[in-house]
Order: sequence, then structure tokens, then C-alpha cells
Amino acid sequence: MKTMELLYRLCRWTLGGIFIYAGSTKLLEPEIFAVLIEAYGIVPEGLLMPVAIGLPLLEVIAGVGLLFDIQGSLSMITGLLVFFMLVLGYAIWMGLDVDCGCFGPEDPEAEAFHGLRLTLFRDLVMMAGVVFIYSWRRYRAIQTTGVMVIVNQLFNRGRKKDAYV
Repeated sequence: MKTMELLYRLCRWTLGGIFIYAGSTKLLEPEIFAVLIEAYGIVPEGLLMPVAIGLPLLEVIAGVGLLFDIQGSLSMITGLLVFFMLVLGYAIWMGLDVDCGCFGPEDPEAEAFHGLRLTLFRDLVMMAGVVFIYSWRRYRAIQTTGVMVIVNQLFNRGRKKDAYV
């Protein structure tokens, strides 16, 4: 395998893994994540729990999709990163000293730094990975797999086995 192909896969798997981990840790304790979201003051109180569950769920789905190179998952990751950077930029601009909430309530960065600027920098580095993935796909004309193609393959495998019995 060539170096750039390996880098492409490594980048995809790393970003996917980060999003799966971050989303999973928040899904384990959505009440605590809701408190972290509330500290930003941008989500109405009635929507805190739906956002505290929905946002991490999107992270996990996008991360799994990126691991398997499923169509639309990189776009979801891009959208989530842009959203996170906008929220972080707002918090920095407002002078908030809050936990970013990125990796759930046990985030060691939150305990050590309470620094949103470092978190914004980390998101920018991840965005560079996203740009690399988009560029490599375009350069190599890589086609991602659609969800329906995967579903059809799963169902057709079962039918083929039954047909040969």
C-alpha cells in the first residue's frame, strides 16, 4: 500500500475514532453533557436534553460512517466541526471560562486547562484532516459507499445462501 493511501485511511480512521469516542462518552451521561451545553447559553432549556442526546448520536453515526467510508459521513463530520468551531469562537468572544464538553464529563483537558483556544486549535487540526480526505478522494476519484448499497449487499448475501441450500 502506498504511503498516501495509508495516510488517507489513517486520517479517516483517526477522525472516525475521535468522533465515536467523543460521542459515546457524552451519550453515557447526557445529563452532565446537558449541563455543559447550558453553560454556553445558546440552547433553550427545553431543548437541552434532546441536544445532549442528538448531538453525540450524530457524532457516533458520522464516526462509524467515516470508518467504513460511507457516503455523507465526511460531510456530517465537516458540518459538526464547523458547528463546534462556531460555538467555540462564540464562547471565546464572550469570554466564557467553560469546559468545551468535547469528550464528556471526564475530559482531562477540561480539568487541566479550561481552555477553549486549545480546543479550537484541535478542531482546526481535525479540519485539516477533513480537507486532506476530501482532496485525496478528488485526486484519486474515490467513490464512497452509499448506505443503500450496503443494505442491499447485506440482504442479497442472505438470499444467495438460501438459494444454494
